[in-house]
Amino acid sequence: MSAPVAVVTGANRGIGRAIAVAFAAAGYTVLASARDPASLADTVSEAGSAGGTVVAAAGDVCDEASMAALAAAAAELGPVEVVVANAGVAGPTAPLHEITLAQWRVTLATDLDGVFLTFRPFIPDLIARRSGSLIAISSMTGKRPLYGRTPYAAAKMGVIGLVRTLATELGPYGIRVNALCPGYVAGPRIDMVVRKQAEVRGVPEEQVQAEVTGVSPLGELVAARDVAAACVYLATAAAITGEDLNVTAGVVMY
Repeated sequence: MSAPVAVVTGANRGIGRAIAVAFAAAGYTVLASARDPASLADTVSEAGSAGGTVVAAAGDVCDEASMAALAAAAAELGPVEVVVANAGVAGPTAPLHEITLAQWRVTLATDLDGVFLTFRPFIPDLIARRSGSLIAISSMTGKRPLYGRTPYAAAKMGVIGLVRTLATELGPYGIRVNALCPGYVAGPRIDMVVRKQAEVRGVPEEQVQAEVTGVSPLGELVAARDVAAACVYLATAAAITGEDLNVTAGVVMY
């Protein structure tokens, strides 16, 4: 019997890489995608060290044909059981009236339209097999404000609405749809967020950094591996659908 297949977009770094490695370690064959497949070399290597299998593939979540091709490539590996829509962009950090329409559209196109385009080509086969798990990476910013990040917040809240509605549509076919809402995840992206927040608010970076860790009851950032572990859990938790699960070190509890 062939291993189940998990597809992970934006798997070349950060949370996406951790998710791909976690699914490979859990026994899945993972199709890891990024716009530049060469950037997936470290993901493939790390998964191999963990004893798993990862296949690299090109995938642009803003391009309909690219996502259709990704679904076709995944089907060649075996039955797809899990699709993780992880690819996204941070978007601009600025007051709304200073954000251009182009910046707004790029953020929404990647972070919200990208989930739609990722999931859509896989759904007919999942319906036919009456099985599967779709997981979208939202954010705690889809639930609470983050100064100067209106496009990102709007997109991530939209992901939660998409997930809840799609869970209702696909539930009769045995397909579960959930979202993960990570908090401040340690790594280069949060460093960039801290820097830009300091710039737009006119305060020292050290102040923003203290705020980021201080709002957590645990007093710490989230590790990418914890987001990945929650993703694997959602993929196998048969009674959970339509959920937006927080992985925020307690920053968000709703």
